[in-house]
Amino acid sequence: MSLILKKSNILSGSVLSISGSKSESNRLLILKALYPGITILNISKSDDTNVLVKALSAKSSNVDIHHAGTAMRFLTAFFAISKEKEITLTGSTRMQNRPIKILVDALISVGADIKYLNKTGFPPLLIKGKEFNNNELSLNSNVSSQYISALLLIGSTLKNGLKINLKGEITSKPYIVMTLSLLKQLGILYSFKENIIKINSFNDLRVKKTITVESDWSSASYYYSFVALSPINTDLILNTFKNTSLQGDSILSKIFNEFGVETIFNDNSITIKKTKVSKQTVAFDLISSPDLAQTIAVTCLGLGINCSLTGLKTLLIKETNRLLALQNEIKKLGTDIEITKDSLSFNNPNKINNNVTIDTYEDHRMAMAFAPLSVLANIIINESDVVSKSYPDFWIDLTKIGITINKS
Repeated sequence: MSLILKKSNILSGSVLSISGSKSESNRLLILKALYPGITILNISKSDDTNVLVKALSAKSSNVDIHHAGTAMRFLTAFFAISKEKEITLTGSTRMQNRPIKILVDALISVGADIKYLNKTGFPPLLIKGKEFNNNELSLNSNVSSQYISALLLIGSTLKNGLKINLKGEITSKPYIVMTLSLLKQLGILYSFKENIIKINSFNDLRVKKTITVESDWSSASYYYSFVALSPINTDLILNTFKNTSLQGDSILSKIFNEFGVETIFNDNSITIKKTKVSKQTVAFDLISSPDLAQTIAVTCLGLGINCSLTGLKTLLIKETNRLLALQNEIKKLGTDIEITKDSLSFNNPNKINNNVTIDTYEDHRMAMAFAPLSVLANIIINESDVVSKSYPDFWIDLTKIGITINKS
């Protein structure tokens, strides 16, 4: 389905409640499967989280996680330690072309029994759950932090815990810190010094803990973009956000200062307000928060400012090649953009072309990142339903802040 977003001013002072972080929810679901005494509140409504819930409760030996990359990585590790289970783990065509060899190699090195059923290095996987015979491994850390988090989540259940030696520059480090912080809340001890992480064994199934998931900062980023593209003094209120967040993408509250957007932290919410004119040139290294790249690039485009983003290597292996997708769609809007394997840049962007159709490439973030341009021009979003992967209520919420949306 395609949607036409008509040029609209947002309703200043609108209040929105965004569901829980997908990243936190998915980590907690794995931990709950290992430690049943955990209670999770404000869980994400995303497709990815719903897929993980179903996979963890599935009775079948065939588990299909569709497009859910986090679920694929976390479940690969989880099923590898699920004794006496034999699982075929598969996904969509795109998922079967997303690499998982680094994680599988790491798991096999400590005793896992995992085989590729089609192409070496890619799903589908045949996983026979067993007890591991080793507790120390090494892996490259410059591809996806989800490989590391998948291992950390199961580390405490191993007889002697787990020691991980990380090789190379760590990508998306805040997501590793998030995983470790959730372990700490359960009483699981760990150390993280230089590039070595040690997780202590923890087998107390009596642990009781209720954890409220903070709302999703990645989802909040689109509203920051709307405010940035709006007149001075425009503001929105977003519920269930914390000043001390576990989410790496919370850095956007600082990043968007460069676009003239101030973040005011209240008791259980934030007010985001356009207070000044943006800078004319911005440059960010997003190695710790690459999921913000699309939102930032589109915001720069809308503001007519120069943009340079680096640290984007992982965007090549997301739902689509996000760098190439950004290049394609930004060119449609009237601006030339240069990309490399880990960066993008453009200078002196042109005025936004009106009535441009944005292709989304089966990528939820492509759909949502380009939506704020509706403050400046009519925008058509193809395959708009793709937002359900992380934020199924997105289009409904846009109407609440004054955006006029019609079906194409």
